[in-house]
Amino acid sequence: MKTCIFRARSFVLPLALVGAFPVLAQSPENPSLGPIVVTATRVAQPLSELLADVTPVDRSRIESMGATGLSDLLGRLPGIEFQRNGGPGTTTGVFLRGAESRFTAVYVDGVRIDSQSTGGAPWEAIPLSQIDHIEVLRGPAAAVYGSDALGGVIQIFTKRGANGFAPFVGIGVGTYGTRKLDAGFSGASGPFDFSLGLADEQSSGYNARPIPSQNPDLDGYRSQAANLKLGLQINKAHRLEATYLSNDLNAQYDNGLGKDDRSLENLKAQGVNWLAQWTDAWSTRLSFSKSRERYQTAPSPYLTVTDLSSFLLHNEFHQREHLFTADLEHKQDHLENAPIDQGRSQDGVALGYGFSDRQHTVQLNVRQDEDSEFGGHHTAGAAYGYAFNPNWRATASMATAFRAPTLYQRFSAYGVSTLDPESARNMEVGLRYEQGSYSAGIVIFDNKVSNLITFSAPGPCASAYGCYANTAHAQYEGITLTAAQHLGDLNLNASLDLQDPRNQDTRKQLARRAKRHGTLAAATKLGQWTLGVEAQFSDQRYDDAANTNVLPGYGLLGLNARIQLSKDWSLLARVDNLLDKQYELASTYATAGRSFYASVKWAPQ
Repeated sequence: MKTCIFRARSFVLPLALVGAFPVLAQSPENPSLGPIVVTATRVAQPLSELLADVTPVDRSRIESMGATGLSDLLGRLPGIEFQRNGGPGTTTGVFLRGAESRFTAVYVDGVRIDSQSTGGAPWEAIPLSQIDHIEVLRGPAAAVYGSDALGGVIQIFTKRGANGFAPFVGIGVGTYGTRKLDAGFSGASGPFDFSLGLADEQSSGYNARPIPSQNPDLDGYRSQAANLKLGLQINKAHRLEATYLSNDLNAQYDNGLGKDDRSLENLKAQGVNWLAQWTDAWSTRLSFSKSRERYQTAPSPYLTVTDLSSFLLHNEFHQREHLFTADLEHKQDHLENAPIDQGRSQDGVALGYGFSDRQHTVQLNVRQDEDSEFGGHHTAGAAYGYAFNPNWRATASMATAFRAPTLYQRFSAYGVSTLDPESARNMEVGLRYEQGSYSAGIVIFDNKVSNLITFSAPGPCASAYGCYANTAHAQYEGITLTAAQHLGDLNLNASLDLQDPRNQDTRKQLARRAKRHGTLAAATKLGQWTLGVEAQFSDQRYDDAANTNVLPGYGLLGLNARIQLSKDWSLLARVDNLLDKQYELASTYATAGRSFYASVKWAPQ
């Protein structure tokens, strides 16, 4: 860790001047308290009162960042890296604090998203166009969410209708034959509120595999997405909600010379919620949700289908400075991947307690999960915060977590049915300073994982090539630095991550994760324009576990501009990779060069 810090001294000075993304998010619910978030404890709380390390990103921030996809956007937030085998639409992984992609629990409008084949969410299939806001929780949260939240939680929310009727239409064009069209409406009338969004995005792409053994063609994609959210306020105490999200993704990829294959991916997520306010102190949320991820390749034959369903009964009890929560949760997972046709279930009971006054904050959580395959698993978390004065606040926490093996890891030709769950123990401390328009923070974390599942030598499985096994231990330790400064119309912000994600047994750096990465950004108003510039940088990584194949570090520069052309019309333009840098997120896979994009949106006020 010391080497990591000393070698990054050249990045520390900018952090004294610029800052972090959470400060830029605005809250319509209560501006004086800042953003209201729900991910840390499943309870709506002001960000300023949380002990967890959370970053919220609202829709205005999403639009101003001008990212091409969800993973590109997440990669500009503190503590997150991503890797992708080609352009948008191809297989993508997200590393939260350096943890494996499968160690991040992902929810869309409260609906669990995961793949029991690859492990982790299908990031390429979650459409950015349908997202209203995002909350990123860094650090284990299994005591709240159960299995999968070993590295953190990312919650994605679609738009909820508000008073009146608000239609919109947007059209955009860009480099690589990129074309986007999205439209929809939202609103509310009496006890009903509604929101509908549709989007069609396609691109001719670029040659994502520029090596002699692969096709020298363009690898494009097309995404067609839709989301619907309905609400009914039955009376003052009771509300019903229904959500639906769907995306069909068709992406080209090279599978050898003369072999131009396509990945056909469909993601569906749907949920129903009943919210009841029994008294001023007691409320209940009853939720039922289902998701399906279907991935197929053609003409090369491959098909895998993951079905997930969840039932959650969440209770909150407020008593002055005290908050009590009690959850009952049932999960079912099922995988079809011939010859696999297997399922499992988990039943969880979770209890939480929170206390907060002007100086002290406490959060305690415990959870017991009963897995149909592995039996019981206990997790817990404890956090404490102390405000020295209105400007300074220190926090400390510790938590345990686990991830059950995927059904593919257990029942495929490479699987071993007796695999144990991966488990983690995390400790972290943080310090936060806020004074007027300036803020800064530091979080130091150490997450140790045992029973890490890796692809190992041949053994008890059917394959002579190799088997999955609980053979490794990993450690994800590091420091996240953030700071912010707002000077009139000028906003400066940045983040820096100094980390050491490694295999403890081999002492090797984990593949495709850098020891240093960060961002610098500035945005200001110039007349009617809002102009922004953003820089991303990442240290070298390795493409393999043996640390022999180096992926060089890189730095990217982007520009964006927005203008309100009239009351109802707006224009967004951006330039990505302004300096036309050549770099790789995965060995032999190209990334986009200098690219341009512009869009016009009609949204009557």
